[in-house]
Amino acid sequence: MRSLVFLFFGLALLACEQKEHASYLMTWSDEFNYQGLPDSTKWNYEEGFVRNNELQYYTVKDLNNVAVRDGHLAIQLRKDSAGNITSGSLHTLGKFEFTYGKVEIRAKIPHGLGTWPALWTLGTNIKEVGWPKCGEIDIMEFVGYMPDTIHGTVHTQNYNHTTKTDRGGHFYMHAPWEDFHVYSMEWSPEEIRIFVDNQQYFSISDDGSGEDSWPFKNQAHYLLLNLAFGGSWGAQQGLDYSIFPQEMLIDYVRYYQLQSL
Repeated sequence: MRSLVFLFFGLALLACEQKEHASYLMTWSDEFNYQGLPDSTKWNYEEGFVRNNELQYYTVKDLNNVAVRDGHLAIQLRKDSAGNITSGSLHTLGKFEFTYGKVEIRAKIPHGLGTWPALWTLGTNIKEVGWPKCGEIDIMEFVGYMPDTIHGTVHTQNYNHTTKTDRGGHFYMHAPWEDFHVYSMEWSPEEIRIFVDNQQYFSISDDGSGEDSWPFKNQAHYLLLNLAFGGSWGAQQGLDYSIFPQEMLIDYVRYYQLQSL
C-alpha cells in the first residue's frame, strides 16, 4: 500500500514538473514601438454597439479611441459634449490565429464605476457555430465596482455566464490600475491556466465529456483587446459618468507557441 502511495505522489510530482517545464517559443508579438494607428498587418477593429448591452460605440481608426504612442497602445473611453460614449476594440481575426501556447499582455487597466476592460480570446469558428460553442478564454477582465479583483474565466457551450455555470478564478490585489501588470494564460490540449504577474490563480482541464465542455482541442483562437462601459456586467452596481476619459495602456502583446510538454 505504501508503495502505491509513493507511486501516486511521484506521478503527481512528475506531472507538475512537466507543466512547469513546458517549452515555448515566441512567434508573434506587438511591442508598440511605433506611433499612430495600430499595425494594420496585426489588428482589425470591431465597430458599433457590439455585445452585452454595453453603452460605448466602438470606432474604427479613430486616434481619439485607439492610438499607439510613447511605446504603448492606448485604448481610450471617451464621452463627448452630446453624451455619446466611444471606445476601441481590437482583434486579430484574419490576421493572427493560434492553437495552444502562451499569451502574455502587459497592461495598465482603467478604473471607475462602469468600466469593463478585457483581454481575451474567441474560437475562430464563431461565425459557424456561434458563442459560446466556439469557446472563450478571458485572460483578464475587470469591472469597476470590484476595484480589487482581477477575473480569469473560461466559457463553453455547457459552462457559461448566461446559465451561471461559467468556470473561472479571481486574483485579489490592491488598486490594480495603479501600475502595469502582466496578464497571461497557458493553453495545452488538455488544460488552460491563467496568471497575473506569473502567479497562477486559475486552471481548468478537459473533463472528457466532449466539445460542448471542451472546445479547445485543435480549435484556433484569436485575440481581442477592448475597453467597455456599462453593460450586463459592468453596470451591475451603477455607473459613474464623471470618470471620463479613461484608458487602458498596453505595453506589449506576446504569443509563445507551445513546443513541448
